[in-house]
Amino acid sequence: MPDRLHALTPDALVMMDTIARTGSFAAAARELGKVPSALTYSVRQLEESLDALLFDRSSRQAQLTAAGTELLHEGRRLLQEMAAVSNRVQRVAKGWETELSISVEDILSVPTVFELVEAFCGLCDGRGAAGGDGSDGSRPGTRLRLRSDVLAGTWEALVSGQADLAIGVMGELPNPGGIELRPLGEMSFVFCVAPHHALAAVQAPLDDAQLVRQRAVAVADTAQRLAPMTVNLLPGQDVLTVPTMRAKLEALLRGLGCGYVPEPLARPHLEAGHLVHKATTQGDRLARLHYAWRAEHGRQSLGRALQWWLQQLESPTTRRALIERHAGPLS
Repeated sequence: MPDRLHALTPDALVMMDTIARTGSFAAAARELGKVPSALTYSVRQLEESLDALLFDRSSRQAQLTAAGTELLHEGRRLLQEMAAVSNRVQRVAKGWETELSISVEDILSVPTVFELVEAFCGLCDGRGAAGGDGSDGSRPGTRLRLRSDVLAGTWEALVSGQADLAIGVMGELPNPGGIELRPLGEMSFVFCVAPHHALAAVQAPLDDAQLVRQRAVAVADTAQRLAPMTVNLLPGQDVLTVPTMRAKLEALLRGLGCGYVPEPLARPHLEAGHLVHKATTQGDRLARLHYAWRAEHGRQSLGRALQWWLQQLESPTTRRALIERHAGPLS
């Protein structure tokens, strides 16, 4: 077994690839800068080490056997993986993270998030990106991992180390230290029902006595360890719990309950008459959102991929788009 492992060197795999690609030992020898006899000797050594015939000697052409075909296929894959590892090591050495995990609060603009992802992937692919890094000719090669979280779950993902950046942190949460917090913006929530819902015809502002008799639709907090947040629910009220804000919107449109929805997300449905904005004695709600990241040793110690994302979030236009633009261009 050790001899077999030692035989499978990058040079041996390149040799197999070159012979198969050129179609003959002579052509492969010329491309590799070897004399044909030396190449033939190297192939025989490889066959002896693997105890397998790789080429059919009865053919004038470099005809692969089944074993040779398998080695060629796996060898090409290994060469690609070795090249990828080499490139990734170089990128990490230049300050680019191997992976960057980002937790995005469920209520934020999905189109805007993916525009940022597209810009970052363009930087990785060498297409360039607005405000991007990589001016030294290096490319990030950083794998992105996006996750969607709700309420305290966004903060928990960051604190627990499951995310490197949390966008849309909501509420006052205990900071264990070493975490930087910056304001993202404010998002208005409006109380909505479907036109055929029982509360749609009520004229006066709705009070708690009226609301508690109706089913509320709520989005489940994704926090597993921190105490989950409960927002705008009344004691004893029937609740339909859904996994996302867009699922909540669908439930409201079907008249399955009532509840608060981000105004930018509800706006097109309100304008089309598919939802009705109802005044309550509590009034509309305003959520103050933040973005946060780990910075135990200062910003200069951060990976370049995280620095790129933080640079994008410093833009007021980007922050506003994350809150406001849920469909179509931001005017």
